Amino acid sequence: MLTRGADPNGSVTPGPATPGPGGSGSAIPDTATSDAAASDATTTTGSATAAPTDSDPSPSGSGPSAPATPAPVTAADLLARVSGCTPVSKGRYRKDRGRAATVPVCGTREAVYWKADMDIDCDGRPGRHCNAATDPHFSSSTAFAQSDGRALSSEKLPYVVVPAPSSLWDYREHGVRGGSVAAVVYRDRVSYAVVGDTGPADIIGEASHAAAKSLGIDPDPRSGGTPSGVTYIVFKDSRVTPLEDREAAETQGERLAREFVDSSD
Repeated sequence: MLTRGADPNGSVTPGPATPGPGGSGSAIPDTATSDAAASDATTTTGSATAAPTDSDPSPSGSGPSAPATPAPVTAADLLARVSGCTPVSKGRYRKDRGRAATVPVCGTREAVYWKADMDIDCDGRPGRHCNAATDPHFSSSTAFAQSDGRALSSEKLPYVVVPAPSSLWDYREHGVRGGSVAAVVYRDRVSYAVVGDTGPADIIGEASHAAAKSLGIDPDPRSGGTPSGVTYIVFKDSRVTPLEDREAAETQGERLAREFVDSSD
């Protein structure tokens, strides 16, 4: 579910639950299929089918049809929506240490976003691919924790990294916190993630092993990542609870992405 309200310290602080369409989706019955099955069941060779009475269900095709399921939001949809930039950061970020600062954080009423590279953040709970042996910069902690207090798993949970708060930009002032929902776009792929860690105050463009893998980017913490072409969109005042619920992040992300591309702001 989503909850709203930012913690000024940037920590994961549970807030009141806000019921709404953001929770786990329920299946929408396919009335056309059900009606067709009912019709087949009442038609047999050599026997007449009774005419419907006032108490009988509507004949196949005459009842209300199920609402059409919206098409998934595409990478092109999201990229078109963020083609411009109204900067909300007070300056620009570097993609990597020693590089020129070229990346602003942009914003709309619904989201903040930036276009950068992707470095692999393998921090969190150690696993087969993310540990001190595979990553020389490995840390067993993440800025935000899952519901049981343990660090996140970079291998299992798609998460993005936001720069630590600074005079350049403070994510907390823009409705972003641990567990905020993000859409990450690379080429023709879209992956939904959560905000799961913070990085250097002057560098931007980093995501977890699982996030990279979901986009077809090499997730190796030493040699993986990509030097450009990744768009990160974080939806303001959103939150997945519990933070580690990957399925909830995908459900919430698809809904918020649809609202974002359909909005006029």
